[in-house]
Amino acid sequence: MNFTGFDIVIPALVILVLLILFMGIKTVGQGYNYTVERFGRYTKTLTPGLNLIIPFIDRIGAKLNMMEQVLDVPTQEVITRDNAIVAVDGVAFYQVLNAAQAAYQVSNLQNAILNLTMTNIRSVMGSMDLDELLSNRDAINERLLRIVDEAAHVWGIKVTRVEIKDINPPANLVESMARQMMAERNKRAQILEAEGLKQAQVLEAEGRKEAAFRDAEARERAAEAEARATQVVSEAIAQGDLQAINYFVAQKYTEALAKIASAGNSKVVLMPLEASSLIGTLGGIGAIAREAFNPDGGGPAPRSPSRPPVTRTPEQN
Repeated sequence: MNFTGFDIVIPALVILVLLILFMGIKTVGQGYNYTVERFGRYTKTLTPGLNLIIPFIDRIGAKLNMMEQVLDVPTQEVITRDNAIVAVDGVAFYQVLNAAQAAYQVSNLQNAILNLTMTNIRSVMGSMDLDELLSNRDAINERLLRIVDEAAHVWGIKVTRVEIKDINPPANLVESMARQMMAERNKRAQILEAEGLKQAQVLEAEGRKEAAFRDAEARERAAEAEARATQVVSEAIAQGDLQAINYFVAQKYTEALAKIASAGNSKVVLMPLEASSLIGTLGGIGAIAREAFNPDGGGPAPRSPSRPPVTRTPEQN
């Protein structure tokens, strides 16, 4: 079978068209963006999925990862405001938001972000004292994030986080800080102990004050009751009631005997404890009272109270 030139050209043209179409189809993976250049000039950005370009005219420029990426910041020495040298390392997270700017606004994007972060770490941490540096890590991270993100915004990226991983002072400085911390804790313990002792003494003094106040109040009320009773007895005596004075004298007499009997240094008590002696004493006092209240009544002369009998032991006899 003889083939003419036309029979050969037609299949060749079909194959060429298929090749051209295949070259113009670009598939972009999820999480990536491709830039398209036409004769060396940026024209558009290809998003994830199936895309078409003009073969031999358009070409893929840069393939950029649009996912959040991590950048390790190596260890570097920082001199603080109080001239302490510390070793610091960290980590930065960033995400490309504009593929064209990230591809054409800066050369070597990761190196640019790394150097920008390291420079600002030295600047921010060098403006702080060592104690402030060690105790305000969150504030340092926030300040670094704000500065680095603002500087990298023109590159079409978003710096999402900047974290300081380790801050390592020299060994001698760490030892000095440990001694200072121990002294501070001992000081706090002594202050707390002194405060507790002071509070205990204050509470004890307040308790004594309250007890003394209540004792004085009780004595005052007892004195008022005693004065009231004495007044009532005095009024009864003034009205000629002999039973009142007998009761008053008997009560005092009994209380005096109770005090003598309860004395700790009393071994032997020789007192007229018989009921007849007590009644005789009260009768004598009553006679004196009758004589005092009835001087003109012509009654019998008052008799002196009978002398109480003396109790003698067998040895004394």
